[in-house]
Amino acid sequence: MESIWYRYVPNRLRTRLSGHGSLNSILHNMGWLFFDRFIRMGSGLFVGAWVARYLGPEQFGLFNFSIAFAALFGIASTLGLDGIVVRELVKDRSRQNEILGSAFVLKLGGSAITLMSALLVTRLIQGRNPLMLWLVGLASAAYVFQSLNVIDFYFQSEVRSKYTVYASNAAFALMTILKIILVLIRANLLAFAWVALGEAVLTAGFLIIAYRHNHHRIREWRYDGEMALELIKESWPLLLASLAAMLYMRLDVVMLQEMVGGREVGIYAAATRISEVWYFLPMVIVSSVSPSIINSHAESASLYIRRMKRLYFLMTWLAIGLSLPISLLSRWIVTLLYGHQFEAAGPVLAVHLWSSVAVFLGVASSQHLLVENLQRISFYRTLIGAATNIMLNLILIPRLGAMGAAIATLVSYSVATFSMICFRAARSHAVHLFLAPFVRS
Repeated sequence: MESIWYRYVPNRLRTRLSGHGSLNSILHNMGWLFFDRFIRMGSGLFVGAWVARYLGPEQFGLFNFSIAFAALFGIASTLGLDGIVVRELVKDRSRQNEILGSAFVLKLGGSAITLMSALLVTRLIQGRNPLMLWLVGLASAAYVFQSLNVIDFYFQSEVRSKYTVYASNAAFALMTILKIILVLIRANLLAFAWVALGEAVLTAGFLIIAYRHNHHRIREWRYDGEMALELIKESWPLLLASLAAMLYMRLDVVMLQEMVGGREVGIYAAATRISEVWYFLPMVIVSSVSPSIINSHAESASLYIRRMKRLYFLMTWLAIGLSLPISLLSRWIVTLLYGHQFEAAGPVLAVHLWSSVAVFLGVASSQHLLVENLQRISFYRTLIGAATNIMLNLILIPRLGAMGAAIATLVSYSVATFSMICFRAARSHAVHLFLAPFVRS
């Protein structure tokens, strides 16, 4: 079936693409994912900035603190299964229902642990603060409904992410309209937390509809104890790596709140909302080329290496191309979006943006580690990054506030990504990482 994007491709390029079925599938899938994130990036950033202006740095910081705090426990809901499930679906289509059913049960159990743990710890450290309990509880409850994103893994394995785009954008659009209404009627902070949960609920519902539209039924899923154990055995290093990654991606917000207060959290959150909005790009690209890379690894070592090197080259220059102009215009962008009350976020944004180089390459190199069953290295290098981040945050946040957190993030992300050079099994690919800006293939 011809892609909707195909009609806008120049005739000369269309001729070159004809006959390359797998490439067309990748580009088609990537186009849908880019469309999804572009819509979210545009409307989400502007509506989010409007919400931030309305709430102010203090309440905006409190809202982001609750999300970050819930995310520290939210890793239990993923169990590191995402890439593993996609890989197994690509390798063995005949076991689709067992793979999806087992993954869903595991993720649902992990989500329940997330919710209970987050509420318990919040109660212990925040006492009887009802607002914080509600904020963290609602943020944590979203992970329960996100268990159904195993349906997204199926669409990824089929390189047909347009259905996920339909589901997520429908939910996003409805909740974005509701956010605008909440600002106009001057709703309280808790109302925005309910909207965030509502988006997770609607996305899950729309994913179920999309799955049914493709002639599949959730009731056909089957939990298989052996399959679940197999998935856990494969994913536990990624779970630990994700835990370490979450620590140094979200712990900075928690540390800012505890060490210097909510206003600095609001400033930092305003900067990172702009900086991290681009992080979808490597996810989109890697999720689209993942089946091709997995297959090339089985076909030819030289083809596999060539594709990985091209991926590294693309990621490097994409990150640099985004970071350079935005960092130069950071003060103007922040003031335009958030207003003068968030002006201090400009320099923070200019520093934090450059973390994207390490993030983009980190996502690409994680694909290599996954394909070659080197998940333990993912854990080790992420642990190195987490330790670096915590140490630098302890030193820099009391002195520099939000800027200290941005510097700690930049250094720790870079240390984590390039620490692959320390591991013999991944050293050859680490060399490609260092050479990525200069060598395309």
